[in-house]
Amino acid sequence: MTDVPVQGDWSAWSAPAKLNLFLHITGRRPDGYHNLQTVFQLLDWGDTVHCRVRGDAAIRRLGEHSDVTEQDDLVVRAAHLLKSATGSPGGADLRVDKRIPVGGGMGGGSSDAAATLVALNQLWRCGLSLPALARLGREIGADVPVFIYGRSAFAEGVGDELVPVELPERSYVILDPAAGVSTAALFQAPELTRDSTPLTIAGYLSGSKTENVFEPVVRTRYAAVARALDWLSRFGDARLTGTGGVVFLATDASEAKMIAEACPSAMSAWVARGINVSPLLAQHCDGSG
Repeated sequence: MTDVPVQGDWSAWSAPAKLNLFLHITGRRPDGYHNLQTVFQLLDWGDTVHCRVRGDAAIRRLGEHSDVTEQDDLVVRAAHLLKSATGSPGGADLRVDKRIPVGGGMGGGSSDAAATLVALNQLWRCGLSLPALARLGREIGADVPVFIYGRSAFAEGVGDELVPVELPERSYVILDPAAGVSTAALFQAPELTRDSTPLTIAGYLSGSKTENVFEPVVRTRYAAVARALDWLSRFGDARLTGTGGVVFLATDASEAKMIAEACPSAMSAWVARGINVSPLLAQHCDGSG
């Protein structure tokens, strides 16, 4: 690692959202966690992380924030983790343009953390490879590696055993009923299905039946999410993403726009396109920000 520049300009780094096209639990692990299977679909929409190298070793969070404290902010944690792992003397100012709903199941915090690791790895000239960054990201959260590798993927384990897959680049209409869903409570729900039959990648791609096993649990506990699912199901196979409150439907671009415009006033809706390669991966490869 070379010396870090004394002062830098602001640079912008992509932090795309994701959808879980399905989410199964195939059993419990010896460590108490659950074995999952899912497909992460990256989107052409999400947050933007802005970074600037400081002239000292401090890490500062700037801008407006939700109720997340600085010590719990995954962007700040990612910066400190990289600094500790590499011994970098660098400091950074960090600011996030936040669009991904907090607690929506779209990976916002994990994607922001991944963008921070990739960005500061470049700006501090740490020289870590993507696998090395992914191992660090796993310490922050199971979803961080998929954003670091930057490819839509079939995932197993706790969601960190990844195989890239080429998915149809469809449009999605996405509804946010603004429900604060607790992931921890969902995993503890006694009625949660924990014995889904394992899928192969080939089976998934050939059309094997899938679901999000958390959807029935969320429906009984969060009326706003149930209403969003019911409304969106009028237009097709509406699904819950991850363990959050956001729901989505795959369709063509024109219908997605029409559905989003008809969204009930109690919800927020927008349209995004699925992508197989994240812009963040290109930024890692060419060093741009």
